[in-house]
Amino acid sequence: MKKEIKKILVTGALGQIGSELVMELRRRYGNNNVVASDIRPNPPKRIAESGPYEVVDVTKADNIRQVIIKYDIDTIFHMAAILSGVGEKDPQLCWNVNMNGTMNVLDLGVKFELARVIVPSSMAVWGRGIPKENVPQDSVLRPTSMYGVTKVAGERLCDYYVYRYGLDCRGLRYPGIISHETLPGGGTTDYAVEIFYEAVKNKKYTCFLKEDTMLPMMYMPDCIKATINLAEADFNNLVHHSDFNVAAFSFTPGQLADEIRKFIPDFEITYKPDFRQAIADSWPYSIDDSCARREWGWQPSFDIYSMTKDMIEKLTEKHKKGLI
Repeated sequence: MKKEIKKILVTGALGQIGSELVMELRRRYGNNNVVASDIRPNPPKRIAESGPYEVVDVTKADNIRQVIIKYDIDTIFHMAAILSGVGEKDPQLCWNVNMNGTMNVLDLGVKFELARVIVPSSMAVWGRGIPKENVPQDSVLRPTSMYGVTKVAGERLCDYYVYRYGLDCRGLRYPGIISHETLPGGGTTDYAVEIFYEAVKNKKYTCFLKEDTMLPMMYMPDCIKATINLAEADFNNLVHHSDFNVAAFSFTPGQLADEIRKFIPDFEITYKPDFRQAIADSWPYSIDDSCARREWGWQPSFDIYSMTKDMIEKLTEKHKKGLI
């Protein structure tokens, strides 16, 4: 029998994805039925005033346990994580948050018999030796960053809990995510967000990746749609569980700059690659997401042009109001 989603906890709710996921989940399930949580004590106004908020350190199981009991939680979207750029500067912190935090969530999922747990993964699971074009669902996983190592281990751990304990655990491998709401938190694909802010404010940007670095990307509305669609899918239709490939479009910094010039003709870009270039070089150019399309009907809504147009329109309006 399919368990319903009724009371939701979102960890990492102040992050780039979590902050927008919370608002969409509240719209769908009701403000009081979605508890936002993060290690930071001062959430932005729209999070704080639209529903419950709790300070939670996911590395401390009792923090999570208390919130589950207090709100009678049946579903967890576990978004708390240290991303690739930050993770390379502090690998031990990355391992502690990403692995011990996930283990705590999964253990509590079993103990409280939760309806389901959603634990996102990332294209960072891939590394050298993979097909660069349309990397398949079931492929070799040889990450080159600590973040990627934790995501590979997390995928395998989640699948273990599915088969060992019968926990309904699901996850999808995010490509780079682009958003106009919340700035990213130290990832290798962050340039694809920063470039829009700088284009709107200053009409120039210095990119930390090479001009021809092709990477898979996705606009935030599609990211949120994919996450919720997977969570709401019939478990009986899923062959995979914690490692779904999802894709929307791929581009290089140079191609994105060309798209931006369609709206801001005098935009200028320069390139100064840093340590993140090596991480990006180990990732695929494009992703085969046919399993997600077949098993739960995944279909993106945005391409690079419609994403660029919407990003510039939204950020231009914010800039006029002095919000960025």
